[in-house]
Amino acid sequence: MFVKRKGLRKQIRSLQDRIRRDKKTFRIYMVLRALVIAALVLSLVRGQYENAALCILSLVLFLLPAFFEKQLKIEIPPLFEGIIYLFIFAAEILGEVNRFYTAIPGWDTMLHTMNGFLCAAIGFAMVDLLNRHSEHFNLTPLYLTVTAFCFSMTIGVMWEFIEFCGDQFFGLDMQKDFIVKNISSVTLDPTHSQVPYAVRNITKTIIETKDGRNVIVDGGYLDIGLIDTMKDLLVNFLGAIVCSVLGYLYVKTRDKNSIVGKLMIHSQTQQELEEIDAYLDEREKQRTSHGSHKSEGRKKTVR
Repeated sequence: MFVKRKGLRKQIRSLQDRIRRDKKTFRIYMVLRALVIAALVLSLVRGQYENAALCILSLVLFLLPAFFEKQLKIEIPPLFEGIIYLFIFAAEILGEVNRFYTAIPGWDTMLHTMNGFLCAAIGFAMVDLLNRHSEHFNLTPLYLTVTAFCFSMTIGVMWEFIEFCGDQFFGLDMQKDFIVKNISSVTLDPTHSQVPYAVRNITKTIIETKDGRNVIVDGGYLDIGLIDTMKDLLVNFLGAIVCSVLGYLYVKTRDKNSIVGKLMIHSQTQQELEEIDAYLDEREKQRTSHGSHKSEGRKKTVR
């Protein structure tokens, strides 16, 4: 067990050393990591174990970019990596733990828009990466654009599936509810002729339960998740469209200083891989040497 823990700790340090290679990105990582750890301690003190679990999840997600770089032998641009850290922090710590989703109107909409943009950027970068290194096919810029857009929308739909399952099977409210004042429904049509029956200017809804309780919804009718889902998909669509168009222009010009150019993932050359390995080895040697000096200091103190 000790050996496994030691191996896991070494793997985590290795991933953190990969992040350390870019100073600006590493600063963002360390600041956000410190804030997450503070939120974790505070959640444990307050007995908010669900929030504590979200904090631990955030710490794991922070390591994913470096993990994928290592496994896929790719280079994620520092700007893209920093945005990913900020997105995770905004979604999990600010959104869930600090309840920004309900406290700040539009917080969820902003994140879903950003998600659409980022997922389109990831899809575009990965397909473009394969396209440029393939000897068997050469995809057109339009094909790359459509593929990136579809990738982003697929991720958005899959997330809505997750939210729906969370609400249905675990009693959560991931698909936030909306109060609406007007509805049209064929179910309410007294003639059963499939004609939409309109109910306008709803001021109150009374929900009666089997055990005799009454729940009053002031202001209108409570929509359970549908409007939130469609709104999320719509802003995801807009984010994906913007990134896909910018990606199309990037492929046409290959301008590395453009927005998408700074987000494009690229494969690492053999020289880059060797430089990274040398850097990681040097970091591990420094850590080992520092540990040895500490151990010697303890022995002298005991003597």
